[in-house]
Amino acid sequence: MSLLEAQSFRPSSNPVGSAKLPAGAYVLSLASLPSFYAAAASAPSNAIHLFDRERLRNVHTLPGHADAITTLRSVPNVANAVSHALLSSGKDGAVKVWDERAGSAALRLTASTAGTPRALLSCDVSADGMIIAAGTELHCEDASILYWDPRSPAAPLRVHSSTHSEDITALHFYRNGKMLLSASSDGLVCTSNAEETDEDEAGVHVGNWGCSIAQAGWMHDIAGRPAVWASSDMETFSVWTSELDRLLDVDIRQPSVHRQDLTWVTDYLIGCHTTLQPLGDSDSDLCIFAGSNEGDIALITRPTFADPNAPWVLERTWTTGHAGVVRAALWDEGSNILLTGGEDSKINVWTAKGSSESVVLTKRGNDVDPMDIDEDDMSGRKKRRA
Repeated sequence: MSLLEAQSFRPSSNPVGSAKLPAGAYVLSLASLPSFYAAAASAPSNAIHLFDRERLRNVHTLPGHADAITTLRSVPNVANAVSHALLSSGKDGAVKVWDERAGSAALRLTASTAGTPRALLSCDVSADGMIIAAGTELHCEDASILYWDPRSPAAPLRVHSSTHSEDITALHFYRNGKMLLSASSDGLVCTSNAEETDEDEAGVHVGNWGCSIAQAGWMHDIAGRPAVWASSDMETFSVWTSELDRLLDVDIRQPSVHRQDLTWVTDYLIGCHTTLQPLGDSDSDLCIFAGSNEGDIALITRPTFADPNAPWVLERTWTTGHAGVVRAALWDEGSNILLTGGEDSKINVWTAKGSSESVVLTKRGNDVDPMDIDEDDMSGRKKRRA
């Protein structure tokens, strides 16, 4: 397994802006709104901080959740009443749609069993804004996907408890329609019809990875066909077809570069991003943000995920901006910037535009000399000599 340096590769070590959360809180996740960037803070505040997009000033703080925030994302529409909304879920059993101008939740949905809140680990809103889904933590042998109609928020429309048997760690609606992707600590990646009232009929496809899944999401090939990516608690990474047949299963820590002028070693996956346009000669829209224990960030792609022998491509690195683990990366393509947040409480703003050259990441322990990268292939990328 190798990691190539992209033709547009450029390292960066100077954030163009920086901010810090109060009280030493970790930055858990980031989201983009038309006028603000939002950051979810760890305990003890569990607050959501809003930063203006031009100067990265903390202009407002939302009360967040009574317990840990587990999801923070922007959604285009909620019930045709709120556009470009900020959505969050927490271990306090609540899903909230925020009115950042009022500084409070415009909509609050709660999950409980016999009056006791059910911790929520994931949530999302359908593309038309008419269904909100949330995934629970395992409780009394049940882990459930709850569906609400946001126009009738008092109680869920339905509860599906047989899709997963452990914590439901990721939920993502497809960009159109009512297809819901879910992933869980039980090792399953599933797609479901969110409009189906009969739970036995709701399941569409199931993939069994056999390991605890931490993150998952949709992606697309160059023709626009959907596919799925997932990452595990053990830093393994997989790609699946839309029917959840596994195409790729790798240790995300394996691709690396060791050269006199450049070193990159991945320690963990931060998250993934689907681009408006595939980078370089990639046949998909998926980009991977990887992190190092020192607080550095790399953007990694792959020419194709269909070929398990295809090289990994190092597109960009952002270094020395954080100290320690980076928890969140948000690529704002419209503004051509990258926001990162970490356990050092810092939020950094970086330029995201590449400029001029590409490296092949090598597999750790590879017998090939990692310094020996000097021949050009037909694409203009560097290739390793045998």
